[in-house]
Amino acid sequence: MTRLSGFKRARGAETLTAALHVSNGDATDLPGTGLARRLIYWRDVLHEGPVPEVEPEELRRIRVAFLTGAGADDHAEGERMFADRDRTLADNRDGAYVLWFEADLYDQLQIIEILSRLAGLGVPAERITLICIGEYPGIARFGGLGQLTAGQLRALPGTNARIRLSPAALDLATRAWAAFRAPVPDGLGAVAADRSAELRFLGEAFDRLSREYPSTRDGLSLTERRVLAAVAGGATDAGAAYVHAAARETRPYLGDSWCFTMMERMARAPVPLLDAEPAGRPVGPGTELRLTPVGAQVLAGAADHVALNGLDRWIGGVRLHGRDVPWRWDEATERIIHATGTPRDLVTDS
Repeated sequence: MTRLSGFKRARGAETLTAALHVSNGDATDLPGTGLARRLIYWRDVLHEGPVPEVEPEELRRIRVAFLTGAGADDHAEGERMFADRDRTLADNRDGAYVLWFEADLYDQLQIIEILSRLAGLGVPAERITLICIGEYPGIARFGGLGQLTAGQLRALPGTNARIRLSPAALDLATRAWAAFRAPVPDGLGAVAADRSAELRFLGEAFDRLSREYPSTRDGLSLTERRVLAAVAGGATDAGAAYVHAAARETRPYLGDSWCFTMMERMARAPVPLLDAEPAGRPVGPGTELRLTPVGAQVLAGAADHVALNGLDRWIGGVRLHGRDVPWRWDEATERIIHATGTPRDLVTDS
């Protein structure tokens, strides 16, 4: 190594340590790298619950209320954590940022929220560095940065995983965040079709998000169908069903507690798709599961879950409610369509 290259590496590390680092959670040993002297965790499950078009303060209130109601957070602790997170992000507006994230849907939604906020704060793109990977040499099924040692994490900024963002990337993130929060899903398809060299996992994540809309085939989201298929295939309890369903994901993103909540909805529906034992108790890893006869019909495409049971679910800014939801995922064309017959294509380029 020449003296000049050593100097450049030292300056690069110095730049990283001076920045505010942002990550999805503390399962990643960023403190152990020595690079992240200032660090905040975003910690929001944005693919679950309402994420409407409102100002950041109101969105924080809505998200804390949802996460508290779902049992994911204590209200006071959640409010404090989100307020501290938002304040720290804004207070650094004259400095640099380093974002450490992964390729899955959970992380990609956090990335676009953060980048949209930074754009709103007037932070130039060149002061934002993104470190985002979807694979790692020697790990056959990469699940996230939490699998890496502090030494492996420390080496990532010296690879092509480190990207200094451009204004175009910041603009794409802002448009994607707006599309996700819109009250109709018109803009999701354009983001899913985008191929960005900087936000290279975003299109894939939006495609996966779109498949959570109820299908024209059976009224199931992709996750619901995979859970039912796991039970039909021999998974006898909720823990095994979760493991089998997660194994089908190219990039697993859904935590087990959220999946158990989904199973509970299918078991407690007016026309249950699952039998859960013991009855009357929250679904957990040891809950025994069996497919009901109607569940088998729905899985076979002979009945429609939404028509039978209705739906009340938020996907970003869209609330899907009732038995006649206006948008569906069309398996034949692989796009979100208007649910009335010959569909109005909601995958727009604008």
